[in-house]
Amino acid sequence: MSGNPDDERLEELREKKMEELRERQGGQGDAAEAQQEAQERAEAQQEAVLKQHLTDGARQRLNAVEMSKPQFGEKVKQQVAALAQSGRVQGQIDEDQMRELLKELQPEQKSFDIRRR
Repeated sequence: MSGNPDDERLEELREKKMEELRERQGGQGDAAEAQQEAQERAEAQQEAVLKQHLTDGARQRLNAVEMSKPQFGEKVKQQVAALAQSGRVQGQIDEDQMRELLKELQPEQKSFDIRRR
């Protein structure tokens, strides 16, 4: 530097500000990582519950639904996990029961009858 006290003071302030910004970003990164880990743990727990309460056929049907309609598949997974955790599922859900559950959870579809005169 030029040795000017004002320049030195300005440089110190810049470095201090940059350090504060780095600390803030680091803190936000930790919070985001913690949130990500919590979400991953919740998903792993949900998968464990599904494995325990679904037969292979029901799991395959649910995977097929999830591949074609991801949002609906996620909704069904959450519903099955909630039913299992609340104790409303006795034993395992087989493929036929999964079909019935999918029919119940499927949103109402409008049908149009077109008649020609």
